[in-house]
Amino acid sequence: MKIISLFSGAGGMDLGFVKAGHKIVWANDNDKDSCLTYEKYFKHVPLCKNIEEVSSLDIPDGDVVIGGFPCQGFSIANPYRNSEDKRNTLYTQLLRVIRDKKPKYFVAENVIGICSTGGYESNQDRKNHTGKVFKIILSELENAIPEGYHVEFKILNSADFGVPQIRRRVIILGTRKDIKKILVHPRPTNDKLGNEKLPLWKTVREVLAGLPEEPSKDIPNHQGTSHRVKINGHLGNRETQWDNPSPTIVGRGGGTGGPVIIPHPNLKRRMTVRETARIQCFPDDFIFEGSVSSQYRQIGNAVPWPLAYFIAKKLPK
Repeated sequence: MKIISLFSGAGGMDLGFVKAGHKIVWANDNDKDSCLTYEKYFKHVPLCKNIEEVSSLDIPDGDVVIGGFPCQGFSIANPYRNSEDKRNTLYTQLLRVIRDKKPKYFVAENVIGICSTGGYESNQDRKNHTGKVFKIILSELENAIPEGYHVEFKILNSADFGVPQIRRRVIILGTRKDIKKILVHPRPTNDKLGNEKLPLWKTVREVLAGLPEEPSKDIPNHQGTSHRVKINGHLGNRETQWDNPSPTIVGRGGGTGGPVIIPHPNLKRRMTVRETARIQCFPDDFIFEGSVSSQYRQIGNAVPWPLAYFIAKKLPK
């Protein structure tokens, strides 16, 4: 199917859809480094421009709109999050494109903090993960076009889909009501305990195999930061264990600026860019552009492609 990709970043979600047999017909992001990274790997040029400045008339028609709309304002890693955060309003651009292009399907990804922003109106809402703001978002997506959309959401853990990382995210799926509803959430491919005869979660040891433990300029992006390791249980300072999935890779901290870089399992240094990319499942020929800080941010903001792949496989080609 033809894919319109919003907030493409470096292209993690796009890579999953391409591997599932779909075609990206248009991609957009406003970050220059991300656009350079994207172009270098995918060999086609994303429109590097603020989506607010892009007319829907300049976007080609497509079957599916996808987008991990910017989420720092919603993140539970951000102690200052609130429904008025300007970054949260970029969701309205996703809604605008869906309204104007009327795709058969849409797939949106966000942090689980989006579920609780604005608080809950009842215990049932808390149980259903539908806070005040999230209920408004779901209602607006359902009624984005006259035909309406069947909208469902689920909180998925990337570790359940072969990603060596504990990464829980909300996936919102929409199917236009005038076509047969076939969009369902994927079943896990991996399990923490190997239940239901599924393979165990992948580990940091598995994914870092073959990389020299010391950073090297001879390997693309296998450089890192000199920021010291301090294990204290806080975000970015939790122990990374060889034989477990890693902590969540994030783009940046609690509204304070720079990227959060998890410790290497040897606890002597922090992960290099290439090690972090492997934990996010980017292939080694996926080369990140920009400063080292920018490279970390691009990786942390991405959707791991295996998760996107198993969602994309549920769509007809």
